[in-house]
Amino acid sequence: MIREMKIEDYDAIYRLWMGVKGFAMRSLDDSREGVERFLLRNPHSSVVAEEDGKIVGAILCGHDGRRGCLYHVCVSADYRRRGIGTAMVVFAMEALKREKISKVSLIAFTVNDVGNAFWKKIGWTKREDLNYYDFVLNRENIVAFNR
Repeated sequence: MIREMKIEDYDAIYRLWMGVKGFAMRSLDDSREGVERFLLRNPHSSVVAEEDGKIVGAILCGHDGRRGCLYHVCVSADYRRRGIGTAMVVFAMEALKREKISKVSLIAFTVNDVGNAFWKKIGWTKREDLNYYDFVLNRENIVAFNR
């Protein structure tokens, strides 16, 4: 079952994130408080997938009024290659369309072979015409990668 993400799902989503090898999390943004702040700003576009009574996939999805963005797209390894990721992306994209968003972006680590193959397979375009920059405003928001 694919449905809207709620803050009550956080503990199960956090367990999912921790179980994905190579997944990167930020100490503040991905805390319960950070995710709750995100969901309050974007209440209808983030998504979870449930099977066998547990959350097996999740996407944080939001927009700034102009462009949508997908964050933390993941499916538990035991549930991959069954259409769950695609179904979640479709759910998130439909939610963005209802909010009049016309373009969506995402960031995938270059070393994420599984993720990059998924995005290519479902028709996303890798941009070669721009560089991605960021600037850290809060150095306490530490990034940790799952091993």
